Amino acid sequence: MNSESVTDVTDHTYKTVTRAHVRACGADREPSVTSVTPVTNPPVRMEDGGGLLPCILALDLGTSTGWAIRGHDGLITSGTVSLRPGRFDGGGMRYLRFTNWLTEIDQLSGPVAAIWFEEVRRHAGTDASHIYGGLMATLTAWAELRGVPYEGVPVGTIKRHAAGKGNADKAAMIAAVRARGFSPADDNEADAIALLLWAIETKGGVA
Repeated sequence: MNSESVTDVTDHTYKTVTRAHVRACGADREPSVTSVTPVTNPPVRMEDGGGLLPCILALDLGTSTGWAIRGHDGLITSGTVSLRPGRFDGGGMRYLRFTNWLTEIDQLSGPVAAIWFEEVRRHAGTDASHIYGGLMATLTAWAELRGVPYEGVPVGTIKRHAAGKGNADKAAMIAAVRARGFSPADDNEADAIALLLWAIETKGGVA
């Protein structure tokens, strides 16, 4: 990104994501799409017990991974990170880059208290299936090592909560998320935001 920071205004309070935070969204050689989007309602800063809100991360895994994170202050930040290997990279660099990105975003915005990821059971092709499996293995190993709980959520569940239909297409998901006051750059970011909203509003499927 060309600017030093991205600033969001919510309830006349300026909240800034610094260049260091932006770097966490692109631990690779390619520029990643990063945005800051406000929560629809004023953020709730304290839990019932009086503590800070837990930091929650939602991921739409893929070569262009969509992500959305609710910070301790209630601000939702989202974007995409490119995990495409460079021309001379080995096949494992994609997963090493993802590991580094997870660690950096945990250090800058966390500690992350829970991770939700989109659970895909059908893929368009073999390569996409292999990449998804590798990213999921990397994510779950990273979380296990740090004692961070994680859970996959079926695609249909996310779509139904966001757009009212379990088979909503990409355009419908982007429109549904924009209707909530967010500005996703693409369907990957929109899916991550939708997943995060599902996790918050259903308390992880309990409500």
